[in-house]
Parts: sequence; C-alpha cells; structure tokens
Amino acid sequence: MSRIAVIGSVNLDLVARVPRLPQPGETLSASGLRRVPGGKGANQALAARRLGADVEMVAAVGADAAADEALALLAADGVRLDRLRREPDEPTGHALITVDDEGETTIVVIPGANGTLSVTADDVRDADAVLTVLEIPEAAVTDTVRLATGMVVLNAAPARPLDPELIRRVDLVVVNSAEYAAIDGLDAAGAVAVTYGAKGAVLRRGGREVARAEPPPVTVVDGTAAGDAFTAALTVALLDGASDEAALRRACAAGALTVTKAGAQPSLPTAAELEAAL
Repeated sequence: MSRIAVIGSVNLDLVARVPRLPQPGETLSASGLRRVPGGKGANQALAARRLGADVEMVAAVGADAAADEALALLAADGVRLDRLRREPDEPTGHALITVDDEGETTIVVIPGANGTLSVTADDVRDADAVLTVLEIPEAAVTDTVRLATGMVVLNAAPARPLDPELIRRVDLVVVNSAEYAAIDGLDAAGAVAVTYGAKGAVLRRGGREVARAEPPPVTVVDGTAAGDAFTAALTVALLDGASDEAALRRACAAGALTVTKAGAQPSLPTAAELEAAL
C-alpha cells in the first residue's frame, strides 16, 4: 500500500443550488443550502484513501464546530489526522459554492486557519508521495517541495505565479487548461497533466505530449472536486506502477465519476467504483 502525505487545505463547503450561475450584480434564489466537507487538500486526501492508499493529512483548522464537520469524512474513511493543527485564533476555512443545473460551479474560498499552515521535515518523512495544493501559504508549498523525499505532486490550483526553481523540483504538476495557460514555465516539471473537462486530459513530459485519455460519458450533476479526484487517482496509479496511458485513463474516469454526484467529498469514488467504470 502506497503512503501519501497530503499537505493542503481543509474547508467546510456551503453549497447553494441555482438554476443558472448569476451574472455580476444579479441576485438569484437557491433551491437549498448544504454543508459539505471540502477543501482541495482534504478532497485529494480522501480520494486517495478511497482508492486504496495509506494517507496522512497535514493541515490547519480552527478550534470550532466547523472543523468537526469538515473532518468528519476524512476520519470516517481512515485518513490519518495525527499531524492536524488546531488554531484557536482562526476559524476553519470555508468555501462558498454555487452549482447550476448543468453542474457548473463558482467557488469563493475563505482560507481561515489554512493560511497559518507551516510544514516540517517530519510531516513529509517516509511518504512515497507528497501531494500539495495552492490553497495554503506559499512558504508551506515551498517547504513541502524542498523537504519531500518521495514523489512530489503539485495541484497548482488556484493558479498563481510559481518560482521556476520550485517547478523544477516537482515530479508531477496537475492543472486545468486555464491554469496551464496562466502559470509560466510548468513544462520544467518532471511531468504536467492538463485537464480539459469532458474532453479528457493530456500528460506532458519534457514539453511534449506523451499520453492522452478521455473520460467515460456521464451525466453531470456537480463539477466540484472532479479535479481533486483526478489528481489523487493519477498519483495513486503512478505510485502503483501504471503506465502513463493507464494512469491517465484511471484519473479521467475518477474525475468523471465525481461529477455524477452532488457535493465535494461525498462524490469521491471508491476503488471498486473506479474499477467498474473502467
């Protein structure tokens, strides 16, 4: 069983369902409000755990009731939380999410305690892979990449400029097509996976495409966490020795399965569900 350390964000998602996404300045009525565990780091940790990896979550939450809600599914599925920090002076992170009838989303993140996260060598020691995201402070991302001894995976979202030296130290960067266009120099990483939604994804090494895959056809309910499922599935498959093509195919299928259900973490597929889809 592969060991993965996820250094990332934990949020409580507040999800409103609307017939369509609002225009600037427009007010719409939602059909309901759900409180769902989320955060890109937590989503990827849970996704990797459900796909069979031994996962440790390194994160910061508040000393509040929202933290218990946000961590509930991680704890239930066996993600290790020994290195979780509880910050008494900061609230647990939140995300305000609107989802329309086509499954498209808008997301606003309030970092809260996520903004206090720091990383030590003990946090990443002995992990076969270390996975991190850009919803935590830049220093935490830099230290994660510098201190990791296993494969380093960076989901470079939300997009922001990155130090070229940091990129060169990363074994795998995962981005969507907009993020790939917005962040300079990503091809300097060991590999770059670029997702294109329903059109699938490509894997690039040395600045050229080496694999391409498409997801199975599905009915979209909610696009939240599809990229997180993709990132986790690609990481787990590569750690398990899959070829670039096979790993990318599994990642696309995992992302596709995620959009068929509502909510971030409740929608993440298990290994059995992924095998059935393939």
